[in-house]
Amino acid sequence: MPNHVVLVENLKDWRPDFPCVQVITAKAYLSSQDCLKSRETCVINLCRSYRYLSTGYYCSLLAEPRRYKVIPSVKTITNLSSKAIYSLNVEDLDALVQKSFKKQQRGPEQNFELAIFFGRCEDPDMQDLARQIFDMFRCPLLKVEFRFQGKWHISTVKPTYLGTLDEFQKRLFIEALNSYLSKPWRTPRTKNTARYDLAILHNRREKMPPSNSAALQKFVKAGKKQGVDVELIERKDYGRLAEYDALFIRETTAIDHYTYRFAKKAQIEGMTVVDDPDSIVKCTNKVYLDELLTTHHINRPKTKVLQKANVESVQDEIDYPIVLKIPDGSFSRGVFKANNAREYKDITERLFKESDLILAQEFLYTQFDWRIGIFNHEPLYACQYFMSRAHWQVVKHESSGRAVEGGSKTWRVTDTPSEVVNTAIALARLIGDGLYGVDLKQTDTGVFVIEINDNPSIDAGIEDQLLGDELYARIISELVRRIETRRSA
Repeated sequence: MPNHVVLVENLKDWRPDFPCVQVITAKAYLSSQDCLKSRETCVINLCRSYRYLSTGYYCSLLAEPRRYKVIPSVKTITNLSSKAIYSLNVEDLDALVQKSFKKQQRGPEQNFELAIFFGRCEDPDMQDLARQIFDMFRCPLLKVEFRFQGKWHISTVKPTYLGTLDEFQKRLFIEALNSYLSKPWRTPRTKNTARYDLAILHNRREKMPPSNSAALQKFVKAGKKQGVDVELIERKDYGRLAEYDALFIRETTAIDHYTYRFAKKAQIEGMTVVDDPDSIVKCTNKVYLDELLTTHHINRPKTKVLQKANVESVQDEIDYPIVLKIPDGSFSRGVFKANNAREYKDITERLFKESDLILAQEFLYTQFDWRIGIFNHEPLYACQYFMSRAHWQVVKHESSGRAVEGGSKTWRVTDTPSEVVNTAIALARLIGDGLYGVDLKQTDTGVFVIEINDNPSIDAGIEDQLLGDELYARIISELVRRIETRRSA
């Protein structure tokens, strides 16, 4: 049986009569990769909040690069954070909901709440439903609200926390946890289907989209040559997504954003999807990336993850200037440079209002950053992006909202330094088999990873400068291969 560890924000949250299991604080877990000795450890995250970028969120996010199994996973946390996402899952439970409430003989004027602890509930008539809800959302403590509108339906599914439980619920929690600890670790299965129509999600009003309009038209043309009907869709087409057989996102992604909801719905429908939800979660958070690079001994600038309690300690480890980053910034947004202690204090105070963790990083100036575009572990293109004029970043975001970019130069992959390409491929493999752009700096002392993007730039006239239409054809071809693989499965 695997070794189980419970995470709490305060040791006082764990009562003496609770099951005998190793309990550590979230702070201790976040502070060290080696706080848990065994890689076979199963982490039960019972933090007080799983809010995006909170301590509880990071505890689940960092479990994967540390090679621990965790409940709830960051995927589950993200699913539960949006009714638009979890509603897609619970629709399949409608028949079981009606069957369960038929046994209840409950009046339609009453709302009903069901507490589920590790898949168990207090009402035997609702147990089958409780188990299936837990299999969909593997969160230790759940509160499910049902409402009657012509028939009973699931209104909300939310995590709940130890501090909210009454004495009866705490006894049920103890029984449920003891039962859970005695069973093998289980993961839910996913469904697959496939067909041959491709939707490309884009936003005509986005100032810095991953693909310009000319590139989008080249994707349409490449699809037509391979027998794929490619349609450009927008946010308003969410309700039509199930009409397609694959989704290709060409809009800047974020977790708390409709792009993630599109990706998640496509995955639930069994469609081929790029960017897939897992890649979005992993690539949009730099704290996750730092753990991944550290675990697998891949070079990156000297980096320290900061909590409010240890914000001062970094100044003894990293020389000024220090680069400070919010975990989920993109395209040079949310990245700041502190040249001295005063600037460091001002910037960290401001960033801690957005996230419980931020990153401090060694400043490595180079004239350009490399980006290697990779799809299904194969390099597609190599580009050098030069720093914006009189600025230390590739993109300079001015106070007016205007973005100024530096120049670029595209290289053949075969002519690109092998250390740059191989480092990029190694990192991409750790994330998945999606379409990624790995950004690196090359210095006299080696190659250093800066970040990985889940929806890298593919613009006509830049990334396709050498490959031309072949670049678009190769991407469409890989999407077709995935559709056919799913179909045969």
